[in-house]
Amino acid sequence: MSKKTIAVVGATGMQGGGLVRAILNDSHNEFAVRALTRNVKSDKAASLAKLGAEVVEADLDNLDSLKNAFRGTYGAFCVTNFWEHHSVEKEMQQAKNMAGAAKEGGLSHVVWSTLEDTRNWIPLSDERMPTLQGKYKVPHFDGKGASDKYFVESGFPSTILLTAFYWDNLLQPGLAPKRGEDGNLVFGLPMGDRKLPGIAAEDIGKCAYGIFKKGKELAGKKVGISGGHLTGSQMAEGMSTVLGEPVKYFPVPFDMFRSFDFPGADDMGNMFQFKHDFEEYYCGARNLDFSRSVNPDLLTFDNWLAKYGKMIPRT
Repeated sequence: MSKKTIAVVGATGMQGGGLVRAILNDSHNEFAVRALTRNVKSDKAASLAKLGAEVVEADLDNLDSLKNAFRGTYGAFCVTNFWEHHSVEKEMQQAKNMAGAAKEGGLSHVVWSTLEDTRNWIPLSDERMPTLQGKYKVPHFDGKGASDKYFVESGFPSTILLTAFYWDNLLQPGLAPKRGEDGNLVFGLPMGDRKLPGIAAEDIGKCAYGIFKKGKELAGKKVGISGGHLTGSQMAEGMSTVLGEPVKYFPVPFDMFRSFDFPGADDMGNMFQFKHDFEEYYCGARNLDFSRSVNPDLLTFDNWLAKYGKMIPRT
């Protein structure tokens, strides 16, 4: 019996790569993988081919290449990377291209990795946070959320998947704990005393795999995933244990974070404020029980720390 092929956009990235490996690591699955990438000759692409994936070249900016890449497949995992270009318009066009290619290909199930359009909660006239680029509050959220319509209105079965903060971000110098003048580690996060839904990046792909396995049961639904809802203090406490030294939590003021000197600081500052101000909604939309139902191996924050915590930089 031939397997049903899933085309995975961003197969060499964190989300898509997690899905590719989840499928290939399941020896009893009903699916095959078509890994889509712009560079089929890259080391990452070669490693996926070695694992057993069919590696195919595709460009999200090129509709014809997506049509070719989706042709003959059962389903597709669709994702964009705003931080590659910082353009909402480009991201939305890429989403539109993927939805169009999926519709023309007659796909049976599409999973679209997305986030909220925060303007549905914070209109541009709301001055509690600055408006960015003239028409967005959180650009890297808003474009994805506004693109949901391309999949919802397409007519093919799609699952809208709300993702969460990658705990893997803590492995990068920007969000990792930093040493203060007294030599002690400080973990700065603009979340006040509110809870932040987070997840291991690899688990996003595993959850997407679980959604494909459930098939029609989740087609036409919007779902959210998370491995845990933790305060900054709880995250600092967990890091203290694994790093073997105290980590103090510092709730960074939103305006301070927005003023930091790195590309997208204002975007991210607004993002954290959205998550803070709408904690009840944001956590509620990322249900832990549902996440475990599609991914029984879901990592908690402590699980993630045990696996990766020693890699957290201490600068």
